[in-house]
Amino acid sequence: MSTSKDNVPFVVRSKIWIADHDEQIVFGLGRYRILEAVHRLGSLQAAAQELKMSYRAVWCRLKTTEERLHRDLLVRSNTGSTLTPFALQLLKQFRRLQAVIEAESDAMFKELMADSIVPDQEDADR
Repeated sequence: MSTSKDNVPFVVRSKIWIADHDEQIVFGLGRYRILEAVHRLGSLQAAAQELKMSYRAVWCRLKTTEERLHRDLLVRSNTGSTLTPFALQLLKQFRRLQAVIEAESDAMFKELMADSIVPDQEDADR
């Protein structure tokens, strides 16, 4: 029995990140989530608490990314932290990149693999 590609019981998933030439992480979903939380909450401490991370872990990841990009991500003050225009653009572009990659991956999976991994109806009835 032939199964429609839209009714495939499986999906493909991928994870992307940006790395430097030494394969060190520059930016990925974890750092995206940190920046997004800082943007919403206005502080590194609040973001760390929400993400169930230590303040030091959050700070170190962002500091490392700033060093590798040679760009500031945060404006720090006594009242909290805000994202720089560069960081806001980075969030927007990463979100778009992730969406494009997911859409392309889904399309390629359906084209190249979906039909070949759907069980035959006889096998499914057993």
